[in-house]
Amino acid sequence: MTSGTGLFSGRPSELVGRQVAGYRIESEVGRGGMAVVYRAHDLRLDRTVALKLLAPELARNDTFRGRFIHESQVAASLDHPHIVPVFEAGETDGVLYIAMRYVSGSDLRHLLDERGPLPPADAVRIAAQVASALDAAHEHGLVHRDVKPGNILVAEGTDSDHPEHVYLTDFGLTKKSLSLTGFTSVGQFVGTLDYVSPEQISGRPVDGRCDVYGLACVVYETLTGRPPFQRDDDMALLWAHQYDDPPPPSAARPELAAAVDPVFATALAKAPDARHDTCLAFVAALRTALAAPAAGGTDPEPGPTAPTEVHRPPRWAAPVFPGD
Repeated sequence: MTSGTGLFSGRPSELVGRQVAGYRIESEVGRGGMAVVYRAHDLRLDRTVALKLLAPELARNDTFRGRFIHESQVAASLDHPHIVPVFEAGETDGVLYIAMRYVSGSDLRHLLDERGPLPPADAVRIAAQVASALDAAHEHGLVHRDVKPGNILVAEGTDSDHPEHVYLTDFGLTKKSLSLTGFTSVGQFVGTLDYVSPEQISGRPVDGRCDVYGLACVVYETLTGRPPFQRDDDMALLWAHQYDDPPPPSAARPELAAAVDPVFATALAKAPDARHDTCLAFVAALRTALAAPAAGGTDPEPGPTAPTEVHRPPRWAAPVFPGD
């Protein structure tokens, strides 16, 4: 992102201290292949935000620009406790930007890098919060398609029963339609290879079960310390997602209940029709399986008792979406 004009005529670090669309950039907090995220100060409302600036070449594509702004507006309409609120999206000086709530804390990627595999109770608690966000989005026509540890933010919780509060981010780069394929109209692949579903790789239509697969890959890593498929190069990894059976997680972490293996076999099925219908259904099945005897013959790790089914809240307590 060092080429181009306007805001990106120099290195991204040179933007610190500059004003972009009513936001003063304070520091860089993360970057990826298509964007850089900054901590910024909203000069109009006197608050701290996360400001994502997309690569200039994306703004030069009329189709992508229009779709990005439209889908960011749809994402901004999602009001859910585990979805990072989107405040604004637009274009300035040839650069697309999206302003979101700034979440202090870390992300699941850093958490796994620092701690390694998580205790099953922690993994399921985090997964349930992400699953709730994904299912809510699916009910309103949004498929995330890039569920990965780096898009799962982990903030401090409210008490010992809720030690963390999890947010799913990057809904501004999703597809609104449930029938679009796995490639963007500007020829860029949407999805991270360790967590990408077979239908995205082959360019087939995707729906919410694409995110079931991605979430299962993430939870597999939180339990075992590694994603389900590890290969020496990208092509071999793409092949594995499409054709290879995932190794059973209990083989990588023997203290896990053997009953978790068929749960992941279902969630990571090559055909979407063979997977769990929803993300919460996957988490409910996993929670039940983890309560079974461990593969190594030891008792399962003690943890808080949880129901075997996920009960949705009554209508009056559900997330609010405009137009409901």
